[in-house]
Amino acid sequence: MSYSDTLQYLYSLQKQGIKLGLSNITRLMSSLCDPQKSFPSIHIAGTNGKGSTSAIIASILNASGLKVGLFTSPHLVSFTERIRVNGEEIPEFDIIRLAEEVRAKIFSLQSSDRDFLPTFFEVVTAIALLYFKKEKIDIAVIEVGMGGRLDATNIIIPEVSVITNISYDHSEFLGDTLEQIAREKAGIIKKGVPVVVSSQLPDVVEVIEERAEEIGTVTYFYDRKFSSILREEEISGIYFDYQSNESFMLQQLYLPLTGEYQMENASVAIKAVELLNERRLKPAATHHSSLVTRHSIKDGLATVRWPGRLEMIKHEPPILIDGAHNPAAAVVLSRALAKTFLRRYKRIILVLGIMGDKDIEGIMKPLLHLSSEIILCSPNYERAASPQRLADVAASLGFPDVHIMPTVRDALELAQNICQQLLTPLTSNNPSSPPLRGGGFGEEGSGGLHDPSLDTHHRSLIVVTGSFYTIGEAKESIGYTGVLMRLRE
Repeated sequence: MSYSDTLQYLYSLQKQGIKLGLSNITRLMSSLCDPQKSFPSIHIAGTNGKGSTSAIIASILNASGLKVGLFTSPHLVSFTERIRVNGEEIPEFDIIRLAEEVRAKIFSLQSSDRDFLPTFFEVVTAIALLYFKKEKIDIAVIEVGMGGRLDATNIIIPEVSVITNISYDHSEFLGDTLEQIAREKAGIIKKGVPVVVSSQLPDVVEVIEERAEEIGTVTYFYDRKFSSILREEEISGIYFDYQSNESFMLQQLYLPLTGEYQMENASVAIKAVELLNERRLKPAATHHSSLVTRHSIKDGLATVRWPGRLEMIKHEPPILIDGAHNPAAAVVLSRALAKTFLRRYKRIILVLGIMGDKDIEGIMKPLLHLSSEIILCSPNYERAASPQRLADVAASLGFPDVHIMPTVRDALELAQNICQQLLTPLTSNNPSSPPLRGGGFGEEGSGGLHDPSLDTHHRSLIVVTGSFYTIGEAKESIGYTGVLMRLRE
């Protein structure tokens, strides 16, 4: 098969829908000689922040000299983004080869059981685990696809489990109440495996504590057994201090991810690797006496990259993308915009595209009042809400004056035209804001780029959000290439 044929096969599996449960993945992995048993792992569940936390953990471990596999979903532009080793995406020829291997096993199992129909995510999980085994990784960082208890990734027995912030999402699969959703997420908790937990609402804390006590393991809640203090926040990233106990403290840590909430994600990641050290894990393919040091934590944080979360993808005019696709994530985005970005930019031009099965009003409400211009669009996916439906919701929230565009590309083109019209060159009578400190867009040696928009009097920021599908198409429209089917946010 060609790479295109392989992707066509994988995406054809979506007709199986989403079938939560471990029977299929257990049989499939067994037929493939259980590759997940070839390496240790860290397992991450949650509603918001699990992707960023996974990337931070992987970066710290990689900075420690380990060969690290990272499995996340969905992808933004290219399917290969889902599976990485030491930050490098899986080669297309490995996707082809491993997909053929998995498909052959599926056909073999179907010869005795016609009802054996693995889903898209189950097959992709199998490909990822096979690839990690082939690459002889030292450790894998595995992000849950949906929920936790019945997710295909729950076939692993990790060294450490992580549960990031839990809020409402995928209610049609996980339950209508926060407690029901929390029980599904807490399903990754396993006997004897320590669990690191982000800040949670009281009802969620109760569910996680009950599950941990029932199973027999120890929990480490943020702001109970470890904490952090924000020192400085810039468009380029944050500086913070971390403290786990009196004997372990790290100061002036730099994280090149924007938003105060990333401090908590980073702290959870640090605690997870700290526990990994305490368990004195022996790497599978190396001979390191210690997995992680203070130096590697600092280096790993400083070099982490995670696309799709407050990511600046263009500088002239400035375009920021964020994959906020539920109300809690939209609130976090709005806080970051208000606290950090509106100190640098005078107005926000909002490009919004949302899936029809999401809480549209809940996503819109925190964002509309920050925006000078609102452009509504529809990503190229069958679940997407129509721009008119979004406009009706916006009107009901008191924002009737919106632009309606059929596609993300059209919406982004309009946003850039509006932004360009508002950009007026500076004169001596219109001084700009002071330049960003080290790590910003323009500091020499910072690894960043000069942001021309900061040289203008009327500074406008284009913000694209509402769905991973929307921001993926936005990236493609400005020059990124790749396959845009994501399945699923």
